[in-house]
Amino acid sequence: MDTPKRVVDIECETGEGPLWHPADEQLYWCDIPRGHLYRYDPVADDYERVYSDDDERIGGFTIQQDGSLLLFQEAGAVRRLSRADWTTETVVAPDPDRFHERFNDVIADPEGRVFAGVMPDTDRNLPGQLYRLDTDGTFTLVRESCVLPNGMGFTPDLDRLYFTDTCEVDPAEPGYIYRYDYDRASGELTDPEVFVDASDIDGYPDGLTVDSEGHVWSAFWDGGALHRFGPDGSHERSVEFDPRKVSSVTFAGDEYDTAYVTTACVETRETEGADAGSLYRVGLGVTGRPEFRSAIGR
Repeated sequence: MDTPKRVVDIECETGEGPLWHPADEQLYWCDIPRGHLYRYDPVADDYERVYSDDDERIGGFTIQQDGSLLLFQEAGAVRRLSRADWTTETVVAPDPDRFHERFNDVIADPEGRVFAGVMPDTDRNLPGQLYRLDTDGTFTLVRESCVLPNGMGFTPDLDRLYFTDTCEVDPAEPGYIYRYDYDRASGELTDPEVFVDASDIDGYPDGLTVDSEGHVWSAFWDGGALHRFGPDGSHERSVEFDPRKVSSVTFAGDEYDTAYVTTACVETRETEGADAGSLYRVGLGVTGRPEFRSAIGR
């Protein structure tokens, strides 16, 4: 297992949602509150900001089956971003009466649906929620209350879905990773169980991914680390980072044998680590799997 290497020195306020795009062999990630989307080219060892929305945050994104990117933004808005000219078209219109906050962390399932978390509205004392967006563009509420919805991933057999409730907005709660039974035919989630209770781990579970061996890698916000958990929920090992706010992780490359990790700089690098907000690369000694692609509005 390698030592994490900073590959992009940038002060993302909340770097998040890293995804490897096999078509152009580049790593995409976003800075949520600034509405910026970046991509990193590991061959050129260089990056660029490919898209910016000054009016709306980008809570997360998926790769569509045609290779475009699907941005999940404010108040239920979902937009397709063309990689040809970086223009957007609205796929699902905003619905502020139903969605009071932005999306946060999303994942496509094997059938092209997308599970999407919605942030809590603390001003109105409304909880976080989890929705499923079906391919016809309709939303279904699948978890009506959580503290702060976050990272998700599927077990290798596709029978279950991991779902993170970070709980960072409620210091009395330690943060949990749940595991649901998942029905591929219907997209239904049932019978949640606590997979990880993070009471004894520094920080809060945030973004996650599942490796090819079926182990869960979870980034810990305010914990400065990635943690690997076995299929039985046991803590297997950790990888430490200088930034305190480690936000998400994904596997990338032709063989999906390299991990990329996003971090955040919400306040200052003096308080959150010298390289807070940067993008990191690390070999974890295990491979990952390609993420599923969305098929919304096909």
